[in-house]
Amino acid sequence: MAQTPTLIILAGGASSRMWPLREKSLLRFGAEPLLITQLRRYQSLGYSEVVIVGNPDNQADISSMTSAIPGLRVQVVVQPEPKGMGDALLRAEPALTPGAIFINQVHDVVDESLPRDLLAAFQADPTSTYLTGYEMEEYFPGGYLIVDGAGRISGMVEKPGAENRPSKLVNVVAHIHPDSAALFDALRAEYAKDISSDDHYERAMDALMKTRVYKAIPYKGHWSALKFPWHTLDVMGYFLGQIKGQQVAESAFIAKTAVLVGDVVIGENAKVFPGAAVVGPAYIGAGTIVGNNALVRQSMVLDRCEVGFTTEIARSYVADGCGMHACRVLDSIFAPRVNFSAGCTTANLRIDHGLVSSVVKGQKLNTGRDKLGAIVGQGAFIAVDAMTMPGVKIGERAQVGPGTHVRHDVRDGQRIYVKQEIVVEDEG
Repeated sequence: MAQTPTLIILAGGASSRMWPLREKSLLRFGAEPLLITQLRRYQSLGYSEVVIVGNPDNQADISSMTSAIPGLRVQVVVQPEPKGMGDALLRAEPALTPGAIFINQVHDVVDESLPRDLLAAFQADPTSTYLTGYEMEEYFPGGYLIVDGAGRISGMVEKPGAENRPSKLVNVVAHIHPDSAALFDALRAEYAKDISSDDHYERAMDALMKTRVYKAIPYKGHWSALKFPWHTLDVMGYFLGQIKGQQVAESAFIAKTAVLVGDVVIGENAKVFPGAAVVGPAYIGAGTIVGNNALVRQSMVLDRCEVGFTTEIARSYVADGCGMHACRVLDSIFAPRVNFSAGCTTANLRIDHGLVSSVVKGQKLNTGRDKLGAIVGQGAFIAVDAMTMPGVKIGERAQVGPGTHVRHDVRDGQRIYVKQEIVVEDEG
């Protein structure tokens, strides 16, 4: 049997498209950051040598976290600037010994069957290169694999248009290369050319396909990628779907009149008070309080949060240390330490029931979601009776004054409020 390839996890690049959220590889969907969850899965499949390509901002955090996983030899290298996938791979080269490599991206969340099937194909024939092709009936604006009847890949085409698709297989970055040295040589050859685009990796593979065998491994399971902040809800949904049964920590307190329905996790020292309901799939983190008559459904509320009296949290992701009281959090994403005061609501549905849009780096994008509330950055404070319109993003440390209706994005540290004129008249 062929030796297990060295695992390369791409966790660099810039997370600017995720604003107002921070580093996507460090987002937690349960007890551990996404990167650690991914590493544990690969370790269970037999991987022991790992090179992680980070960036200057996340290098220290990644190094600290990965040192705690026994049985894995992890090296962290830095891509100083987000110059594309080819540059990230070349940064990893000095940390590798010649041989096979398995390349994937930390923000691609897939079923375990994908890396398992890739590894099985490689071990059966360690001379070929294997690329994952995600089978899609509807058109997807990505790269498509050109394959023959035997599954051999002869090329790739980027965003061909619905009528010109060469196959139904969309290229997913889960690739096993049997000869890393050949790949790196091809990458250097592409960087030596005077071409301004950043698709060096794809061009290098296209050149190698002329003389080497590339095979497609079809995949039909779950695939969600953290590219924009609202994708956090898609990834949350995947991990909530992994919860089976009711897992209640011994130290947790569940009042006799509280209700747990369906697949639910209740963490250490969490408290669910009388009249409250947690409806699965749902995750309540360690030390979190779900107050009287509150409702949490299809949501993930992480550690040390306060879900106050009569609060409703529906289909939302709430990070550590958030405070909410008598409010409605609907289809929303809260970064750590958000204060969402009494009477506040995140509107999640357009009047025309259309898809919600969001502005990212000056470009208005269709989120593909017919329900989307607010996306709120770390440490923001939303005062009583404020309301946010669908798809609004609020930056870190921003302050929203009482009674304000937030219709547009709020920058980091910005303060917005409605001026009021108080008129006091004595009886005349």
